[in-house]
Amino acid sequence: MDFGCIGTPFEVKFADEGAPAGSFEGYGAVFGNIDSHGDLIEPGAFAKSLLERKRDKGNFPPMYKMHGIMTGNRHEPIGVWEDMSEDTNGLHVKGRLIGLDTEQGKWTHAQLKEGALKGLSIGYRVAPYGARKGSGKAGEPARFIKAAVLREVSLVDDPSNALARVYSMKAAAAEESFSDEIKTIREFEDFLRDVGGYSHSAAKAIAAGGFKAKPDPRDEDGIGDHIRARLGELATLIQK
Repeated sequence: MDFGCIGTPFEVKFADEGAPAGSFEGYGAVFGNIDSHGDLIEPGAFAKSLLERKRDKGNFPPMYKMHGIMTGNRHEPIGVWEDMSEDTNGLHVKGRLIGLDTEQGKWTHAQLKEGALKGLSIGYRVAPYGARKGSGKAGEPARFIKAAVLREVSLVDDPSNALARVYSMKAAAAEESFSDEIKTIREFEDFLRDVGGYSHSAAKAIAAGGFKAKPDPRDEDGIGDHIRARLGELATLIQK
């Protein structure tokens, strides 16, 4: 799958006195851990993505709660990330909540302070040729992620179960909002990558050629057969 989520438990470390209210830090991803989908993120996986994001947009990926699903709008951030960098442990992030004078802001702040939000979870997609296969045997990764495009970093309540829950909620949300949100080919490509799990090249081929397109089976994850099998499912989703 091209789109992925990895959750990381963390003990909230609030900023020192004098920092803006709602400031905190933690790790969005830890290197060397095998997630529930068998992926292992290698050191340096985010370096290029962070550099390009800072250069092209001048900021860091957005901050959501539960990947935006609980608010009903994944494009509505709950805070801002003020720093993201890789160290020897993983992807270290510093940020702060916004809207602390609103009911939503107060509630999110309380959840964070009381430990109801137990961790961070990143949303990412694998860059072209950014993964290599592993053995997938017990205790060994099925895939090593060496280059990932970071899409967002969320506060979550159960980071160990983030992957399964986000995929199911994204699928349900896609059926409800597809016709309202997707208006251009570029948005359709994003939908195919984020919800359908296709690589950049596969999504581009499908969007340009319709559902008769045949993406190159030599896609970086070798999912040519999987792509063809999912075309029918996506066609049904779009028709709905």
